[in-house]
Formats: sequence, structure tokens, C-alpha cells
Amino acid sequence: MLLSMQNISKSFAGIPALREASLEIAPGEAMALVGQNGAGKSTLVKILTGAYTRDSGTIRFGGRDVAFGSPAESQAGGIATIYQEINLAPQRSVAENIYLSREPRRFGFLDRAAMREGARKVLKTFNLDIDVDLPVARFSAATRQMVAIARSVTQNARLLIMDEPTSSLDEREVVVLFETIRTLKKRGVAILFIGHRLDELYAICERVTIMRDGQTVAVSDMAAMPKMELVRHMLDRELAAFQAMASSKVEGPEKPVRMEADAIGSGVRVRDVDLTIRQGEISGLAGLLGSGRSETARILFGDDRFDKGSLRFEGQERRYREPADAIADGIGLVSEDRKVDGIIPDMSIRENMTLALLPRLRKAGIVDRARQEEIVRHFIKALGVKCASPDQPIKELSGGNQQKVLLARWLCTDPKVLIVDEPTRGIDIGAKAEILKLLRSLADEGLSVLMISSELEELLAAADRVTVLSDGRSVAELPRAALSEASLLAAMAHQDAEHQNPAGNVS
Repeated sequence: MLLSMQNISKSFAGIPALREASLEIAPGEAMALVGQNGAGKSTLVKILTGAYTRDSGTIRFGGRDVAFGSPAESQAGGIATIYQEINLAPQRSVAENIYLSREPRRFGFLDRAAMREGARKVLKTFNLDIDVDLPVARFSAATRQMVAIARSVTQNARLLIMDEPTSSLDEREVVVLFETIRTLKKRGVAILFIGHRLDELYAICERVTIMRDGQTVAVSDMAAMPKMELVRHMLDRELAAFQAMASSKVEGPEKPVRMEADAIGSGVRVRDVDLTIRQGEISGLAGLLGSGRSETARILFGDDRFDKGSLRFEGQERRYREPADAIADGIGLVSEDRKVDGIIPDMSIRENMTLALLPRLRKAGIVDRARQEEIVRHFIKALGVKCASPDQPIKELSGGNQQKVLLARWLCTDPKVLIVDEPTRGIDIGAKAEILKLLRSLADEGLSVLMISSELEELLAAADRVTVLSDGRSVAELPRAALSEASLLAAMAHQDAEHQNPAGNVS
């Protein structure tokens, strides 16, 4: 093996990020590394490349034990990484980027002729003929990626780590990238391919390593791992905690449509999404990492604009220019990462909860403190937020209670549609059940809820219907009667229509 990582463990502030994880790659092999957000992929790569120090475990690279102290040290040792956001100097030339920090010199001076010749030569091996004197900013994302790969080749990299390399590429550019990867493999360069588009993984990789909850849960030849089984390994969870809630759901008459997206698209992340959100229902939105779930939510909330298709709210055409337009219609969004996009940690519960309501609480430019206090105390009681007082900093609350405050932020605006992106991420099992029961009760009272979740048991327990996305496209809409673990897994793996539950509408 070129690389062998065994029993790698890492904790942050006492919380395990990796638990005896492993990874092995042979020379000239393309290994897929897959897993949902929080599975531990990035932490494992950062330990390998010297950005993090492991707590325990062993790493052997090229036949010797290694412990790289920095990314620069791992790069010098033969490991190159190309991230989703390509790390190039955009205003410098192609040749300068390829030889950045390793510029050839002649008599003590920069040898630009040698740089140009070397750049042309290495790019020619990838069938790329471009003007190496032009700034890289002038070229497409695919060409910039080739330049980054060329830089790693001139560094004599033996292992190339590619993190979501196709996320910004169109289909033609993906073909070019894959030809380049095949060329590298023939030279004996190993590829660690971190991705989420299953068809691409099966097209380019020989083996797959699957991670979940900081552990390596499966390693297999791609040919021996059906798509549905791969998805099952990535998402497997205990369903018992939510079975009672799921069994209590009863089919009723179809409810009025409140919001509807018809073939909306925006760039390469959202290509063709159909979505229906009904009054008094929880509409689930499922799909693997990178399927376009959060991007679709941002379009519905006016945070991103769509360039194709149509959006209707209560039967009227809408094209939101900014979130304020969506909020005015009665739409709220609880984002996926509450720490980054949700809470303001040093502000109080009261301030965080009423943030979206502040324009309505002003009188002559001054916040009506009495009205604010009344609203905050009502929702603390209604949602069961456990806190010392409304003036307690929100950062001191548990994850579940922080999430309740963020839900209250939008509920106090009296919304018609509430979009919740991974509403139970990072909270304990008891708090998860509380959040799901709360969403269910809100829907039963007439609120339209769009719940984005990567956890199958939550969708099975709470959703009235589930739309499944794959690679930015709607591939299935499963009504309650057709919802099962098997039907969801099959749709997320994007199996052929004839293998689907006939009650589900699958493209």
C-alpha cells in the first residue's frame, strides 16, 4: 500500500470527531471517500496532510511511518490536495501558478523561459494547449483545476487528494477531468476522490471507503457495492426512537398547495427541481450530500436567485430578489449550521429570538421592550426552552434549546411557510424527538413546513410526503403511502424507475 492509516482517533473539546478510522490506498488506485456531513472525512484528510494532529493511530506513507507537522510538510512528502475552492493566485499567470514558490532560477534570476516551457510541457500531457502567460482568472473552472493538477504533478506528488472536484464543472469539463485522472493513474499516482455524485464515483474509482459518525464503516470494490447498499452504509441509523410517531400518521384528503417550484434551476447545484409544499403538511426534502437540498432552500427563501423555471406562492408567480421579499410573504428559514448562520452567540436569548421581528417591534425607532418581553416569555414556555432567563446568552444553551430559539425566531413572525434545514443536527436523541413533535404540531395547526433532513428515520416519522433530489434534480416524490426505508434508499441511490415502489412518482 502507498498509504495506510490505521485506528485514527481525534477529539475536539472532548467530543470525538474520529474513532479508530482507517484508510488504505494503493499506487495508481482511485479510492472514493464518501460520507455525509460530520462523517469525519475532512478531519481524516487534515490529519493526513498535517493540518491536525491525531490523538492516536498510525500513518504509513511510501513504506515509512509519517507524522506531517503541516500541509507544507505533507506536500514536500509527496501528497498534494486540490480543494473544491481551487487554491490558485487568480491574477498570476498559468506558468507562475504551476511553479509558485518553486520558481526555476538561472544565475540567481527568475528563469521565465524555463517556467513557460515546463508549464506547456506538463499541460500538454493532459491535452491542454493554452497560453501559459495569461492569468488563471481568465480561464474556466475546469482549466483552473487542470492547472492545480499540473502544479501537483511538477511537485512529483504520489498521492493526489481531490475534494469535490466536479462540483463547479459542467458535463464536458467532467469528462476532461476524468481523462486527466486516468492519465495520472497510469503513471502510478494514487487518487483520493472525495465526492457525492454516485455515478461519477462508479465511473472513476476502483474502491470505496465509507465513513459514518467518525468511523470507517465499510471498504469495498466499487463493482461489489451496489448503489443502494452504499447509500445504506452512509445513512444507517436506529429507527426505533421514531417508529411510534411514524405509525401514528394517518392519511387524509389532499391539502391546498401553498408554495410550488416548477423545474427551477440555478447554476450547476440546482438544475431541475419540482417541489410542492402544502398547507398543514410537513414536506420532506431528501438527498445525499451535494444533491442540492440547501441550495433549493436558499432559492425558496430569496437568498439565491433562480435562472430557469417558475416559483409560485399561494398561486401567484414569485421571483424573490432578497430574503426580505420572502419574509414579507411569510416564509422563514432555519439554516443548516445554527452556529454559523443561526445564533449570534454573545447575544441573549431574547435578542436572538426576536431578531426577525424587530421591524414590527419598533415604535418611533425604539424597540417596544414590553411587547418583546411578552413574546419571548410566551415562546420560551410554548416551546419548552430550558434557560435561566431570557437575558441568558444563547451560547450557554444546549444545542436542542438553541434550535428551539431559532424556531421561535420565525414562529413569532407568524409565518405561512417554515423551512428547516437539518433541524436536529448536533442535538441528542431526546431533543430530536421534541423538535420533530413540535414541527408535527405546528403543521397540524396549519403551518406549511419544508423539512430538509439526511436522516431517514426523521423523514419516515414526520413527513407527509418526501421529494428526493439527486445532483440538483428531482428524481422522486413519495407520498405518505409510498414512504418506507427501502423506497427512500432506492430513490436516493437513483435506481431505475422499474425498481421503485409503484406508488411513488420517480423520474
